[in-house]
Amino acid sequence: MAGSSVAKDVGLRALLPLVKGFLFGVVGFLAGSGLVAGVRALMGQDPWKLGPLLVVGYIFGLVGWLLGVGMWDYWVREWFGLSRKEEPSAGWGRFFRFCTDHKVIGVQYLVTFMVVLLLGGLLAVGMRVELMTPGRTIMGPGTYNTLMSLHGILMIAVAVAIIIGGFANFLVPLMIGCEEIAFPRINALSYWLIPPVAVLLLATPLMGGFETGWTAYPPLAVTNPRGELLFLLAFITFGFSSILGGLNFLTTIITLRAPGMTWFRLPIFVWSILAAAMISLTATQFVGFSLLTDVLDRVAGTSFYNSTQGGKPLLFQHLFWFYSHPAVYIMILPAFGIVLEVVSHLARKPLFAYRWVAGSFLGIVGLSFIVWAHHLFTSGMDERLHLPFMVTTELISIPTGMVFLAGLGTLWMGRLQLNTPMLFALGFFFNFLIGGITGIYLADVPTDLHFQDSYFVVSHFHYTIMGGEIFALLAATYYWFPKITGRMFSERLGRLHFWWMFVTYNLTFIPMFWTGLHGMPRRVADYPATLADTNWWVSVFAFLLAASFLVFVWNMVYSWVRGPVASANPWQARTLEWLTSSPPPHGNFPREPEVVGSPYDYGIPGAVHAVVGAAAGASNGE
Repeated sequence: MAGSSVAKDVGLRALLPLVKGFLFGVVGFLAGSGLVAGVRALMGQDPWKLGPLLVVGYIFGLVGWLLGVGMWDYWVREWFGLSRKEEPSAGWGRFFRFCTDHKVIGVQYLVTFMVVLLLGGLLAVGMRVELMTPGRTIMGPGTYNTLMSLHGILMIAVAVAIIIGGFANFLVPLMIGCEEIAFPRINALSYWLIPPVAVLLLATPLMGGFETGWTAYPPLAVTNPRGELLFLLAFITFGFSSILGGLNFLTTIITLRAPGMTWFRLPIFVWSILAAAMISLTATQFVGFSLLTDVLDRVAGTSFYNSTQGGKPLLFQHLFWFYSHPAVYIMILPAFGIVLEVVSHLARKPLFAYRWVAGSFLGIVGLSFIVWAHHLFTSGMDERLHLPFMVTTELISIPTGMVFLAGLGTLWMGRLQLNTPMLFALGFFFNFLIGGITGIYLADVPTDLHFQDSYFVVSHFHYTIMGGEIFALLAATYYWFPKITGRMFSERLGRLHFWWMFVTYNLTFIPMFWTGLHGMPRRVADYPATLADTNWWVSVFAFLLAASFLVFVWNMVYSWVRGPVASANPWQARTLEWLTSSPPPHGNFPREPEVVGSPYDYGIPGAVHAVVGAAAGASNGE
C-alpha cells in the first residue's frame, strides 16, 4: 500500500507542470482580457466586445501557459538573475514539462500528433457517415462544414509537424553525431506552443464553428462565427512554432555535425530535413501575415480584403498559397528522406544517385516558391499568369521525379527485407506515383478548369499526403520504434496493419477520382443521387480504413510496454543513431563520434560510416 501511495504521489507531481500551466494560462487570459476591457472603457468604447477580448486575452494566456508549464523554471528565471532549476534527466515526468532534451521533445511531438492524427481520422469518419447517402443524413451543412474544416486543419498540422517535429527532433542530432539541438530551450518552446493550438481548434464548435476549410479565405473568414477567430489564432501560433523549428534544424545541421561528417556523408533523411527547414523558416511568415490581416479585418476594422472599402480578396489567396504550396514540400520532403533511408538499409544497397537526390531536394526548395498560383487558375487572376505558372509547376516534377527514381534504383537488385517498415516504404512509392500522375491534370490549365474544387482534387491530395507522407510516417514509426522505445513491435501485427490499410486505402480513394470526374464538388455535404452508389462504397471502405489503425495503436502501445527488448541495432543499419543504445542515453554518445565514410556503403568490404567507441552500444559491423 505504501509503495502504491508513493507511486501515486510521484505521478501527481509529474503532472504538476500541466496543472500550473493551465492555471497560469487562465490567469493570463483574465488579465489580458481585463486590460483590454479597461482600456476600451477609458476610450469610451464597448468594453465587452468579444473579438479584442479573445485576441489579447489569448496572447496573455499563452504566455501564462508557457511560464507555468516550466519555461519560468528552466529559462526565464535567468533573465532576472535567479538560478535556473535543474531539469530531470530521467523519469516519465519529463514528458509532461518544459524539457530541453531533444529526444524527449521528439517523443512529445510524436505522441501528441499521433493522437491528433487519430482524432482527425474520426472526424473523417463522421464526414463519410453524412456522405453515405444523398441528402441530409446526420448533420446539417453548417455542422458538416465545421467538421470538414476541423478535419482539414488537424490533418494539415499532422502532416507539417509530425515528422519534422517528431522524428527529426529525435533523430537528427543522433544522425549527425551531436549531443543536442542547437537551441534546446527554443526547441522546447516550439513544442509547448502546440497544446494551446489543439485547445483552440477543439473549442471552435463551442463558438459557432467555422466553415472556411483550412484555407480561411475572406470574406467568409471575416463573416464566419467566432469559432473562425479561434482557428486563425491557432494557425498563427502553429506557424510561429514552425518558424522556430526551421531555424533550429538549419542551425543544428550546419554547425553541429560531428568531425568528418561532410555534406555528402549526411544521411539522406538529414538532407530532407535541411530542405524542409529552409521552407519552414522562410515561407511561414507569409501565411502568418495573411492570417494576421484576417484577424485585423475581423477585430480591428481594417479592410485588407474588403473589396467595398478598397481591399483585395485575391491578395489573400496569393499570400496564403505562397506559403501553402511550399508547405506541401515541408510535408513530403521528409517523407522522401524516410523512405530512401529505409529502402537503402533494408535492401542492403547504396543509395542510388545520392548526390543527385541531395541536389534535387534543394531544387525542389527553390522551385516550390514559384508554383503557388496554379491554385488560382479559376480565381479570376490575370490570364497571362496561367502559362508561366503551369510551366513552373511542371518543372518541379523533374527534381521530384529524380528522387522517386532514386528510390526505385535503390530497390533494383537489392536484397529486400520485406518486413513492416519496408512494406510501408513500398506502399509509399505505389501511392505517390498515383498522386504524382494525377497532379499533372491539376497543373495544366485546361484540365484544372474542369477538376478544380472537385473530388478529383480531394483524391489527388490524399494520394500525395496520406498515401505518401502518412505511409512514410508509418514506415518511420516501425523502423525507428526500437530506437525510440527500446522495444520491438509485433511483426505479425505490423504486416496485418500494412495490408489492411493499403488495400482499404486504395479502395477508398481511387473511386473519388471517378466522382470528381463526374462533377462531385468537395467541401459540400450533398451530391447528385447518381453518385450515391459510389459514395456508399467509399464510405464503407473509409470505415474499414479507419479500423486498421486499431491494429496500429494496439501494436504500438502494447509493444512499448511489454514488447521484447530491442538490441542497439536490430536492422543492422549503418547510420549513427544505430551506434548507440536503444533508447539512447542522455547526451547520446559516450564520446564524440568520428565519421569516416558514407552511411550507405553496403557491399564494400571493410567500409565504415563512423567510429564511436566500444561503449557506444554497438559497432558498425554488428
